[in-house]
Amino acid sequence: MELIKDKVVIVTGAAAGIGAGVAKLFSEGGAHVFLADLDGPGVKSVAAALQAEGGSAFGFEANAGSRDAMAKVVEDAMTRFGRIDVLINNAGIYPRQPFLEMTEEQWDGMQDINLKSVFHCTKLVMPHMVRQRSGAVVNISSVTFFTGLQNLTHYIASKGAIVGFTRALAREMGEHNVRVNCITPGAIETEGERKLMSKEEADKVMAQQSLKRRISPLDLARVCLFLSTELSDAMTGQTLNVDGGWIMY
Repeated sequence: MELIKDKVVIVTGAAAGIGAGVAKLFSEGGAHVFLADLDGPGVKSVAAALQAEGGSAFGFEANAGSRDAMAKVVEDAMTRFGRIDVLINNAGIYPRQPFLEMTEEQWDGMQDINLKSVFHCTKLVMPHMVRQRSGAVVNISSVTFFTGLQNLTHYIASKGAIVGFTRALAREMGEHNVRVNCITPGAIETEGERKLMSKEEADKVMAQQSLKRRISPLDLARVCLFLSTELSDAMTGQTLNVDGGWIMY
C-alpha cells in the first residue's frame, strides 16, 4: 500500500460500486483521491466518508462525458498538488435494450458516457503525465466484450472500443514512460448490478466461474492498485480479466 502513498489519483464513476471501492482502497493507501460522478450527493458522501477516516479525498459532481466538467476536476488536482499520477476511467452505464428496439439516441447516449468519457478524461490528464514522464491510466472495460450478451449491443460495443483505445494509446505513450492498461470485470456484486440482474442470474454466472464466490469491488480495486504502481512497471497495453476465472484467453 505504501506504493500508492501521496500519489494523485482521479477516479470517475466514484459514487458507488467499483469506483467507490477503488477510491477507498487508494485513500487507505495514502493517495490523494479525486472522485468524480454525475451523482453529486453520492460522490460527495463517499469523499466525506474517506475524509472522516483520515483520507485525502475530494468529491466532484461531474459528468465524465463532459470535457468542461472534467477539466475542473483536473484543474483542481493540479492546483492542489501540481501533478496527476493515476487516472481510473471507470464511469459507465449498462441499461439493457434489444437491438431491434434500440434508438440512435440510446446508442449515442451509451457511447457518450462509456466511451467518450474515456477520451475526454485521458485527453485532459495525458499532457501532465507526458510532462512528468510518468503516469498510469487504467481503463475499465467489461468481460462481456469476450462473451457477448443479448440486449447489450450498445454497451458491449462501447466496452470493446475501450480495449482498442487502450492498446493504441499504450503504443503512443510508451516513449513518454506513461502506461495504459485495461481491466475487464466479470459480474461484480454492486448496487447497480442488483438493479439489473436477479440473484438467480448472478448465481448462474458464478456457477460458470472457476472461483465459486461473488467478485467484489475490492477485487477490482486491488488490480487497479497493481496497475497503478511500480508493481506493473513493465506492463502496458494489457487487458486483465477480473472475473473469477469465467473467461480465459
